[in-house]
Amino acid sequence: MPTIFFYGPELDVEKKREIIKSFTESASRLTGIDKSAFVVYLRPSSADIVGVGGELLRDRLEREKR
Repeated sequence: MPTIFFYGPELDVEKKREIIKSFTESASRLTGIDKSAFVVYLRPSSADIVGVGGELLRDRLEREKR
């Protein structure tokens, strides 16, 4: 059973439906595996728990706003 994990921002229910459908359709088309075999996990992440380039993402985003 192929599994897709998406780590990203919190999404509203409609966006969750849309992204799950899009990931599943794309993966099925590219692999030839039936859509019914795919499992998609949406894992919300905030800028407080992600590091990019050795720094907290929140700090990087704040610096880029200036």
